[in-house]
Order: sequence, then C-alpha cells, then structure tokens
Amino acid sequence: MTETKLISRAILFGNPERASVRLSPDGSRISFLAPDEGFLNVFIAPRDRLDEAKAVTHDRSRGIRMYAWAHDNQHLLYMQDDGGDENWNVFSVDLESGAARNLTPFKEIAAHISGSSVDHPGEILLSINNRDPQLHDLYRVELATGELTLIEENTDGFAGYVTDNDLVPRLAMRMDDQGGEEVFRKEGDVWSQIGYVPSDDGLTTHPHGFKGAGSVMYWTDSRGRNTGAFMEYNLETGESTLVASDEKADVSDVMIHPIRREAEAVAFTYDRKRWVVLDESVRGDLEFLATVADGEVEVVSRTQADDLWTAAYQLDDGPVRYYLYDRANQSAEFLFSSRPELDGEPLVKMHSEIVRARDGLDMVCYLSLPAESTPQGGNRPVAPVPMILYVHGGPWARDHWGYDSYHQLLANRGYAVLSVNYRTSTGFGKDFANAGRLEWGRNMQNDLTDAVAWAVDEGIADSEKVAIMGGSYGGYATLAGLTLTPDLYACGVDIVGPSNLITLLETVPPYWVPVLNMFRTRMGDDRTEEGRALLIERSPLTHVEKIKRPLLIAQGANDPRVKQSESDQIIEAMSARDIPVTYVLFPDEGHGFARPENRLAFTAVAEAFLAANLGGRFEPVGESFKGSSVSVPIGAGDVGGVEEALDAAG
Repeated sequence: MTETKLISRAILFGNPERASVRLSPDGSRISFLAPDEGFLNVFIAPRDRLDEAKAVTHDRSRGIRMYAWAHDNQHLLYMQDDGGDENWNVFSVDLESGAARNLTPFKEIAAHISGSSVDHPGEILLSINNRDPQLHDLYRVELATGELTLIEENTDGFAGYVTDNDLVPRLAMRMDDQGGEEVFRKEGDVWSQIGYVPSDDGLTTHPHGFKGAGSVMYWTDSRGRNTGAFMEYNLETGESTLVASDEKADVSDVMIHPIRREAEAVAFTYDRKRWVVLDESVRGDLEFLATVADGEVEVVSRTQADDLWTAAYQLDDGPVRYYLYDRANQSAEFLFSSRPELDGEPLVKMHSEIVRARDGLDMVCYLSLPAESTPQGGNRPVAPVPMILYVHGGPWARDHWGYDSYHQLLANRGYAVLSVNYRTSTGFGKDFANAGRLEWGRNMQNDLTDAVAWAVDEGIADSEKVAIMGGSYGGYATLAGLTLTPDLYACGVDIVGPSNLITLLETVPPYWVPVLNMFRTRMGDDRTEEGRALLIERSPLTHVEKIKRPLLIAQGANDPRVKQSESDQIIEAMSARDIPVTYVLFPDEGHGFARPENRLAFTAVAEAFLAANLGGRFEPVGESFKGSSVSVPIGAGDVGGVEEALDAAG
C-alpha cells in the first residue's frame, strides 16, 4: 500500500479560519468568527467587502463560540464562561461605539438568552439563576442601557419557559418524580397545568415555539406514536394536528420564517438529513440550494426582509463551505470555507452503516477508513486494519454524518474509525431511546461490543488491535469497556468520563436539579437502596481491578458536569493496585477542551498513545505543548515524547 501523507494536527484541531457566518438583520453586514491574536472573536464586514472585516469583540481568554445579532442591527450578543466552568455570562457589544457590556454581572451563575423578537428589537429576555442557583428567573433587558427588569420569578420549580413575540412567558415545563414533564400555561398571573409529557416521551417531545401571533404552538411530539413528529397544538381548543413525520427518525431541524414565525420546512435525520417542505414559497429556494454544492445544506441566517440567506454545506471529506444566497436572482455566491488549509489534504469519506445488535435493534453507525486501505475506494478495506471505536457523549445525543476532526485524524494515522448510535441515542424514536433505560454498562455497552464484533466479521477491524475512545458518556463507555470487557480492547482513551455514577449524580451543577429526575429514571435512582446498588454495579470504579490494558485519561479541572474527582477516583484506585495509567490534566478547561493549544496538546498525547498500543502512525509530540496549560501528573514516561515536551514547554 502507498503511504498516505500525514495531515498536521494543527490544521485539524487549531482554530478555524472563519466560522459561524451570520447576516445582520438588515442585510448590510456579515459577521463570522475568526482568530484575533490566536483567540476566536467576532468579525464584521460590509456584506460585499469581506476584506474590510474588523474584530468587534476582543476576548483574550478562551475565544468566543456562541454569538448572535440583536434585532436592532446595532448590538451583537455573545456568551462566555471562565476556564470552562460553564458559569455563563451574556455580553452585548454596541457596534456604533464599540463598547462591550456584561448584561449579567453576577458571580457563579449560568445565564442564557431566552427570547428575542423583531417586535421588540432593542430588548431581549435572559434567564438568570442569581436568586437561586437551582432555578432561572426571567429578566427583560434594555440593550441600550443594560437595565434588567425581572418579569418572572421562578417560584414553581420550572425547568424552562416558552415565550411569545411580545417576550411574554406563556408556557412552562416542570419535571415530576417519574421524570415526566408537566406543561403549564399562564393566564393572567396564574400558571395552570394543560398537559403532560410522560417520561417515555421525554427525549422525543418538546416545544419549538409559537406560530405567528401565538394561539398555536409547534412541537416535536412522540405521544401516541414512536417517532417525534412535527405537530401544531392549538392552545385555545387543545387540538393537535400532525404536520410532518418520518417512520424512522424524529424531527431534527425546523426552518421558520424570521418575521411571520411560520414553519416552512422540517428535516428528519436517520443516517442522512432529509428535508420536507411545508411552505411552497421556499421549495424553489431549497431545490436550488441543493444544486449549489455537495453535502448537506443548512440555512444559517436570513435577513428580516428575507431576501438574502447564508447557507452552510456540511461535507464528510472537507470543511464547511459558506454561501450567500440571493433569493430574487436565485444565485449563490461562495464566501469561504471554515478551514481552507484542508484543501488538497488526503481527507476520507464517511460511510453510513446499519449494524444490528444482538437483540435485533438496528443501529446507525458511521465508518471512516484509511485512504491506503481502500485503493479502489468503497467502504471495506482490502485487509483488516486497527480500529478506534469512537463513542459519542450525552448519552442522550447522537452521531451525525459529516466532517469530523477525530475521524479524519485517526483514519489518516491508519485506523478504521467507527461511531455507533447505540441504544438511548436520540433522533431514532422513543422506542430506541427507551431501550437504553437503566442500561448503562449493560445493553448500551453490549451495543458497542456488538459493533466491534460486526467490524471484525466484516473484515474491517483487526480483532487484536481495537481501541475505545470517547468523551463524557463516551469516556464512561471507555472505562466500562476496559473493566467489563477487559480482553476486548487493546487500549482506551477516556476524555472527561465519569467513573462513579453515584458521585456523578451527587455533584451535578445546581441548575441541573430541576431535570435531575430524568437522569435518575434513565440511569438509576441514587435516592433508593435498589437504585444505588445498580449505580454501584454499573460504575467502572467498582471493577477497577479488572483493567489490564493501557488507559489514557484526560480531564478539565473546571468541569462542572463530570468533576475532576471522577478521574481522580479511578486513577487513585488504579495506582493503589499498581495498574499503570496516563493522566492528562488541564487547569483552565472544563467539559472538553476549548483552547486550541490545549486541544493540540491532548491530541498529540492521544495519537502517540494509540500508536504505541495499536501500531498506527503519529505526528511526534514535539513542541505541541507550547502555549498549553497541560500537565501530566501520572504516566508521562509511558507515552513517547511527553516528558520531553513537558520539559520543552517549561
């Protein structure tokens, strides 16, 4: 086989050149995220003169990842936390004066934007938990002055609100002891229950917001059916109307007119995204956009006049490509790609696969293969290769088709990469989601084991060279794989994964408490003797003595979801038993690694670790720790090049 060119980590995991493109509401300007002195910030340019773009934010800590235009065309909004602690503050920037203001100047809160409206362009709604860490109150904010006005004090334990175009809270949800959601409607000053979402429907039923003037609501709803269909619910009559549905998939995307607030199209994603047009006025637009570029298209912003759109095209073997679409002329202008430095690199395709679990459940999976293993193309290598089972987090989330930095890195290093939508993954109907109830460490883990067996049977994977890797729940699955099936994997890479399910539930952030019963009904109830016994049995920490294969653990010290103690516990238990482990710790990160210097440092260690245990290629660690906060408290000498990199970084 001809050896494929090694793709640099820096262009896979460094900052994108430009991303998150948005049009201003009046269409005169265009915004995007781009590096400024190494940190992602928001840039704005005249729509037809992108080369005149200037930074309007000046973050110098973690970079900005979430931002939006206010409807007044004058203010830009963004969110930022401190070192990954997820204590979010909401900021505004006055684009005329350049002045930035913290709209939520409180300590240790988790604020978020709850509503905006074209009818009130100078105001937004914020949810802030400054009164009670467990509950978010609603505030109306004047963007010109930053003045906060409390409009709804959350004394009823609501987990969330739905507001209308007048920025008035109209609906609220509250979780009960069974993990179901009570739905309330406000009339005057009184909240009255009008509906209920049973626990079995909790992952596949949720509101999208009000249609038009506000007597009808849009929902994704699985009650009385399996998949989450797109429904209209009339608040006056109580009548529900089916708008669109799919036999295999829940609603994944909704396209709503920016002014009329009427749904125009919905998408369903089984293995690939499929759009269903609801409003004939956009059919020609979507049909045209489907011809502009390869990949799956998403309309990411629209002007208030709805004459200009920006569209993003997701590819599997290339970066996101952004276009400006002129509706009147039905023409699309290419703006840029997120990572043009990837052009010409040997990126690989991602293949959709359906894998059947031992009990007959079909799982949508995604497979990437080393380029040299398929000289004629296709979705099977000419001979089995080492494989990485790359497990998604959540677990109430899913893997999607499309460009993935880890898939590309690992395939480039000579590995097959398989991502599995195991039972409880969302998007495939409530039966599939509920098949994972109380199955952490059992059938959810069996699904991963079955996927490995499938890959071996299909001639994809070398059974002696399979690794398991993932973040959050994927980190848990890694630890469970090395403890519950200790002979299956050659090694594992755990990124911010929980090791003790009881302490995981006991240390959730306070603002998760209103939805904690969802965790208890789906994982095990830490308040009961039976539930605690189940959680202990399913915790990798309980079975730590069974670990016999090399393990790499990575953790952010400020992680509010999976505390550092989750990694520390299992490392201490392994050390007490003289079981080797390598521990990579970042003091300025949380649930994942946001700073590009830290992403590069972790990835350097991970690929060197995998190469040592699976025999793949790797880019030497070298100077990859430069600018990173990385520390390696345990096991630095077990991964080639790490000690030298630490010394070089000082």
